[in-house]
Amino acid sequence: MKKDKFGKIKIQRVDPGQLNERLLLINLYITQGLTLIIGIIILFFQKRSVFSLLQFPENYRFLLWGCGLAAAMFGVDFLLSRFVKEESLDDGGINEMLFRNRPVWHIAIICVIVSICEELLFRGAIQHGLGPYWTSIIFALIHVRYLRHWIPTGWVFLSSYALGYIYIQAGTLWAPIVCHFLIDFISGLVIKYRRGT
Repeated sequence: MKKDKFGKIKIQRVDPGQLNERLLLINLYITQGLTLIIGIIILFFQKRSVFSLLQFPENYRFLLWGCGLAAAMFGVDFLLSRFVKEESLDDGGINEMLFRNRPVWHIAIICVIVSICEELLFRGAIQHGLGPYWTSIIFALIHVRYLRHWIPTGWVFLSSYALGYIYIQAGTLWAPIVCHFLIDFISGLVIKYRRGT
């Protein structure tokens, strides 16, 4: 983000040409490390335990919530891609650079780290204090690469709200973690194996 000559914040398009894959990957891991640390600090002040939040549930009902929401989100995403111009859904080529040349095992590791760190912070810590609505606004704002277009920004907000909803319904953080992982992992594989682009 930059400010124009009048002091207004101006959101610039992310230029993947300014990044290389190594720098992007380093940035991703540093960002996720900070996300985890901030989540742990917030949980500490809330007097809540990371370990109890990440305790694996005894029943597998959370898988229905996580997989069901992921399937619904892919359905909506498919419809959006059919009716909305591609440039309106553009993230500046960041996801393409991140996943295109990455081996499948590394895509999986990235998606595990991102889903656990982000869900621990947003659903586990922030939602506990602010509720799903304000958490989703913050979640949409940190996905700054989408802010140039209202459709992906709205989609990130709705996705976040849905993740907060299944967290409440399933009663375990593993429901949104599973959903977040599936969305990122399958999207990463689609980018990696997409032909003709």
